[in-house]
Amino acid sequence: MATQVNPNIKKKHFIGVPSPLGYVPGLGRGATGFTTRSDIGPARDATDVVDDRHAPPGKRTFAAQHAAQKAKNQEEEEEEEDLNDSNYDEFAGYGGSLFASGPYEKDDEEADAIYEAIDKRMDEKRKERREQREREEIMKYRQERPKIQQQFVDLKRKLSDVSDDMWNSIPEVGDARNKRQRNPRHEKLTPVPDTFLAKAAMSTGHVNALDPRQQHMGGFTTPYPGGMTPGVSTPWGAATEVDWRKIGEARNTLMDIKLNQVSDSVSGQTVVDPKGYLTDLQSMIPQYGGDISDVKKARLLLKSVRDTNPNHPPAWIASARLEEVTGKVQAARNIIMKGTEVCQKSEDVWLEAIRLQPTDIGRAVVTQAVRQISGSVRLWIKAAEIEEEMRAKKRIFRKALEHIPNSVRLWKAAVELEEPEDARIMLSRAVECCPQSVELWLALAKLETYENARKVLNKARENIPTDRQIWITAAKLEEAQKNNDNVNRIIDRALQSLRSNMVEINREQWIEDAEECEKAGSIITCQSIIRAVIGVGVEEEDRKHTWMEDAESSTTHSAIECARAIYAHALTVFPSKKSIWQRAAYFEKNHGTREQLEALLQRAVAHCPKAEVLWLMGAKSKWLAGDVPAARKILSLAFQANPNSEEIWLAAVKLESENNEDERARRLLAKARASAPTARVFMKSVKLEWVLKETEKAQDLIEEGLKHYADFPKLWMMRGQILEQEGKTDAARDAYNQGLKKCPHSISLWLLLSQLEEKLCNITKARAILEKSRLKNPQCAELWLESVRLEWRASNRQIAQSLMARALQECPTAGRLWAEAIFMEARPQRKTKSVDALKRCEHDAHVLLAVARLFWSERKVNKAREWFNRAVKIDPDQGDAWAYFYKFETQHGTEEQQEEVKKRCNQAEPHHGELWCELSKDIKNWRTKTDELLPMVANNIKNMF
Repeated sequence: MATQVNPNIKKKHFIGVPSPLGYVPGLGRGATGFTTRSDIGPARDATDVVDDRHAPPGKRTFAAQHAAQKAKNQEEEEEEEDLNDSNYDEFAGYGGSLFASGPYEKDDEEADAIYEAIDKRMDEKRKERREQREREEIMKYRQERPKIQQQFVDLKRKLSDVSDDMWNSIPEVGDARNKRQRNPRHEKLTPVPDTFLAKAAMSTGHVNALDPRQQHMGGFTTPYPGGMTPGVSTPWGAATEVDWRKIGEARNTLMDIKLNQVSDSVSGQTVVDPKGYLTDLQSMIPQYGGDISDVKKARLLLKSVRDTNPNHPPAWIASARLEEVTGKVQAARNIIMKGTEVCQKSEDVWLEAIRLQPTDIGRAVVTQAVRQISGSVRLWIKAAEIEEEMRAKKRIFRKALEHIPNSVRLWKAAVELEEPEDARIMLSRAVECCPQSVELWLALAKLETYENARKVLNKARENIPTDRQIWITAAKLEEAQKNNDNVNRIIDRALQSLRSNMVEINREQWIEDAEECEKAGSIITCQSIIRAVIGVGVEEEDRKHTWMEDAESSTTHSAIECARAIYAHALTVFPSKKSIWQRAAYFEKNHGTREQLEALLQRAVAHCPKAEVLWLMGAKSKWLAGDVPAARKILSLAFQANPNSEEIWLAAVKLESENNEDERARRLLAKARASAPTARVFMKSVKLEWVLKETEKAQDLIEEGLKHYADFPKLWMMRGQILEQEGKTDAARDAYNQGLKKCPHSISLWLLLSQLEEKLCNITKARAILEKSRLKNPQCAELWLESVRLEWRASNRQIAQSLMARALQECPTAGRLWAEAIFMEARPQRKTKSVDALKRCEHDAHVLLAVARLFWSERKVNKAREWFNRAVKIDPDQGDAWAYFYKFETQHGTEEQQEEVKKRCNQAEPHHGELWCELSKDIKNWRTKTDELLPMVANNIKNMF
């Protein structure tokens, strides 16, 4: 009986389907494979999964487990001790560690630390020799194999001596190519004539007839077989003959016909120029350099915007500008004109249409625009700009003012085109139409007479009571008419009126207005404004500080009268402040005349009689003007106000000594020593006797002075210098040593003693003195610098370099050390060193001077001049900077520039600087003035090349 299959039973989906890759039957329930004798090899592959379900991810296959076991066995083998004889040495023992497998305890760690310290100590003992040997090897290697740059250093330096004529005489490099390569000839392509082409065609064709010449001279006498056969009556030669010349003529005729067809028969002008046809085609290429697909997308997008919202003006403007950018100007014009039809009340669309159209069509467009939008100021101004004739511009502006009488912009544009008389009439109407416009009122006041201008300004104040410019203009008007008393009243009334109308008084704005008045020449108005507003909004305790800042600010803005007015007001409020008088005096000294300075100083000493500096400034001003009796009189008055004043005594001595009154100076110093026996008085007394070559008297005065002031180092210095000048070096050394016992922190005494030993060729002793001085005075840049220079002068370059490195570590912000370090480097490394110096000491005059000298050595004249200016501005008391600057200008500048530097140096009166003090403190030059000393110091400077 046959079995029936139930059709409702569903068939499993995996029946009849091949098993997936890596499938092992029964693996999910823990079944394992087995091996029979018939099997060859392992029952499982290396990629089979292991039985351990909890195996780590890297060990879930037999291959991974086998690799891990193998690596573990290899590590164990490596860790085993190698005790073979081949690994044993009689001195060092076994190559490996015998106790590597043992535990590492704390004793082992201490022992390793001890051995490591011993090795480090032994290495330090040999470090110096090893480094010396390495340096010698490097030096030897560099000598044997120098760089190309080092090989040509001497030759490069010699290039500085090459003159311009020598450069020009160097011959040019010749051309080694042959004649054909030097003068290549272009291939000449000559067009082949049509007759030649006809002959070539005939040579390849078949000819069945002979011309009469060939019949006469000889040829075929028997007809060609088949030639007389019916159907071939036409000769073949006639059928294949082509006239190429006629074809060429026909081609030219056809081109002429086509060009004539596009000509303009009405005007007689040819639209297409036959000669410039290609040029015109090139000009029609769009200049847009973007992607064409982006243009198409933008065009479609803008078209969609125009269609969905046709009354949106920016869409029409953007579409027109897109076409303009892509070079389709006509399409842009068409789009924008269509936009004017849709958006008739859009000012921007009309302006864009006017811009895109030519001038003639633009006039018609702007006419339509002002008809549609008669109240647009921009359209009327654009209409006037299109016109070229002045009469048409005026007519347009007048027409515009009929439609828009309250437009200040139109009134101003219309007035600018008129003559003064017509402009006055128009402004009279303008202020009626625009009574709130300050500019129109002020412009009308300028064109009116004095009486009418006052009326105009009064009307302006009535209409605009909150504007300060009307009041200031009224004050200027009164000053122009010499009514100076009315100026102060107008400014005071202005402040009262503005306050009553709830207007805030901004002192900064008023001070700016005062500066503008000064630039316009209204000095009285400027001073009145300053007096009226300088105290507005300033606290009582901040007045002095704020006013001094205002004066400095006005000075920097070149508003000298404003600054003078501020100082004058401050002195009326604080008449007994010596600092304000002193600032005012320096201001007058720099920006005023000598008469103004002397008048100010007279008032100053009347209010501050105890201020010695003011007396001295007055005396010096008289002395510089050549009025010595007046200077003596001022000093005598100063003595009465300040008896026994050291500064006034010394100023009187200087006045007499500078005017060759040596005996009077001696008597004054004797009186000073009796009444005011200070250390400086003794020093000046010694110096006067020294310069007058009275050394015995000078020594006596030094002895007397040291009894009172044994800790004053300058007396010890002068004693040693006088002895050194007389050749008594041992006595000078004793004087310096005694002085150092009393003044161990005097840097100049240490330097003088060291330089004395160096002069006596005692380099070791000089070095020891400087080392001792550095211990007594740590972080002293002057002592480090002298130590470096001592080694450098002794040709110990390496020691000097190491000392400089230590000095920069101890004094990282010492500008003079960085300046010296720059020029101690080789030329290629100087620029890098200068950058480091500027990072450390950006505002140090010594570093700025070193950078300027560096640019000078590289012949970068403009940069060097700029850095010299920076150096003398940041420290005008540095005489070396002025000397280098003057030396630079003598080589690279004009006479005017040299005189300018000398004038600025004379005003600064520098007193410091190594080169400067070397000559200025020499007793031979004790009467030499600044302008005479500057060229002397500059001449002692070596050239930078």
